Amino acid sequence: MNKPKIPPLVAILIGVISVSTSAILVKLADADSGVVAFYRMLFSVLLMMPSFLMYSREEIFNIVRKDWIFSIVAGIFLAFHFILWFESLRYTSVASSTVLVTLQPLFAIAGTYFCFKEPIAYKTVISGMIAIAGSVLISWGDFHVGGMAFYGDILALIACALVTGYMLFGQEVRKRVSLTTYTIIVYTASTIILFFYVLFKGESFGSYPMMSWVWFALLAIVPNLLGHNLFNWAIKWVSANVISIAILFEPVGASILAYFVFNEHLVVTQVMGGAIVIVGIALFVIDESKIKKLFQKNS
Repeated sequence: MNKPKIPPLVAILIGVISVSTSAILVKLADADSGVVAFYRMLFSVLLMMPSFLMYSREEIFNIVRKDWIFSIVAGIFLAFHFILWFESLRYTSVASSTVLVTLQPLFAIAGTYFCFKEPIAYKTVISGMIAIAGSVLISWGDFHVGGMAFYGDILALIACALVTGYMLFGQEVRKRVSLTTYTIIVYTASTIILFFYVLFKGESFGSYPMMSWVWFALLAIVPNLLGHNLFNWAIKWVSANVISIAILFEPVGASILAYFVFNEHLVVTQVMGGAIVIVGIALFVIDESKIKKLFQKNS
């Protein structure tokens, strides 16, 4: 294997910083949650389309009906994940919302157990209980801070469940379809769903300040295309569990950025609960075989 031009760990660090900006950019954008999600996905599709048309367009004609259906369903899950997660950021803190969305591996455990009858190891149960205890501590603290913060936590948890559905449908398709083609289909389906959602809600597609358009574009470029693409590149050189553990630091990066950008201060329950969640998920992802099964990207 040829030596990479960029050290993989440097790429992973840049990727973590990139995805950590997602919640910040959402809060900076002066628009409704559905509109922000729509433009994030639309700009992502537009930016990816030239590469898809140049290198992967022929593959789309060989996709079977089942994979089309699964990809579209994954796009629907992704669309509503973004809507609910972005909405949660209106009510609760960046720290609480991003930590709770980090619980995705636990939802994946439940999903693979009920959908694919995959056994759950004792270690997985213990790590899951630890992470759940941390999430309860965060939500309990937010409930005492204010009912709306607790409501935001609930939205973040539902958003976490939805992104798990997106991954479960996607993991089956990715066995047969390349990353670029699959992503284009899912992002396009998600964009269409979000378009009709915005129409149904009667929200505006235009008349936003110039900076809002900048935030929309940056949401597509930084966390979507830069962050996740760097992770997909680095997986060629490092173990998948290294990337999975690195992603756990997204709430840390997001919380630091929120402090400097929005002056959001953390309360004790958020710090303690967030630390417990990260420890619990880390105990799970350290299991190499489990991580590869759930998150390894097929080329």
